[in-house]
Amino acid sequence: MRRRDLLCSVGGAAIGLSLPRAGSAQQPQRLPKIGVLWHADSAEGEGANYQGLVDGFRALGYVDGKTISLLHRFPNEDPEKFRSMAAELVASGISVLIAIGANAAPYAKSATKAIPVVFALVSDPIGSNLVESLARPEANVTGLSNSARDIIGKRLELLKEMIPGLSRVALLVNSTAKVAVGYDETFQKSTMALGLAGRVLGWRSPDELVPVFNAMKTDHMQAIVIAPDGLGFTHRDTIAKLAVAHQLGLSGWSRDILKSGALMTYGADQQAICFRTAVFVDKLLKGAKPGDLPVEQPTKFELLINLRTAKAIGLTIPPAILTRADDVIE
Repeated sequence: MRRRDLLCSVGGAAIGLSLPRAGSAQQPQRLPKIGVLWHADSAEGEGANYQGLVDGFRALGYVDGKTISLLHRFPNEDPEKFRSMAAELVASGISVLIAIGANAAPYAKSATKAIPVVFALVSDPIGSNLVESLARPEANVTGLSNSARDIIGKRLELLKEMIPGLSRVALLVNSTAKVAVGYDETFQKSTMALGLAGRVLGWRSPDELVPVFNAMKTDHMQAIVIAPDGLGFTHRDTIAKLAVAHQLGLSGWSRDILKSGALMTYGADQQAICFRTAVFVDKLLKGAKPGDLPVEQPTKFELLINLRTAKAIGLTIPPAILTRADDVIE
């Protein structure tokens, strides 16, 4: 709502004026509708990212239900729901469509060529065929990357410093994700460079996790890196519990995964990225074109360590690592 309209509304209420009746000359201003296509099954399932987005809008003066209307949809990693919910949001008269995560973003892009689409938490926007250029996205799609794939090598370096005699590491990756091949290639190059034996293990549903972890035990794996992905995020609690049960040092990419029980995480602040997503939407509502908004990439990465998990798997974290950590759960 414009400031002038808001002041008039407040002033009218103060002197006892009644609101205009339906059908009168004055009509309530239509709230901008913003569609949000998530990936988990609920706001709670999205962890801190959900609150980050809501807080981002609030910081810009947008209040859901008062100055803006946020239409949230939660597909629960179901391809058909991704497709149908994206189409439903487009048909509802939204001004902008937000897609959170690499799994949601392609469905949002396919659902419309006219409505601006803003993606967030996508590691490889070009490889995912969302944009042709980070500097000049063109078309109707832009957003924010978390550069997740490129820092798998750094996670491996940190694991090698943390775990004495580390020699065998596994990569857990959603084999149905479009960027799975990219994660595989980066992991293989990084393990070779660090002198580690690596194995890539794919999964497609939570039912496959126990067999996958049993295979890691058979292969005498000592640590595991989970590829950033909506499916892995959704089932982070199960993955973390299995890692501890098998005495594996689990490396993830976000604070929510650390809280679920990962040994360590290294990556961009996911909640902050969701917070920044509102800035893109604000610019689009004020007339900017998606193609003129460069894809934003993170410049700061956090090292987070879970000492409770370290103790549970019988590991003592070297002091030199602890002093470099941005945060430690004790």
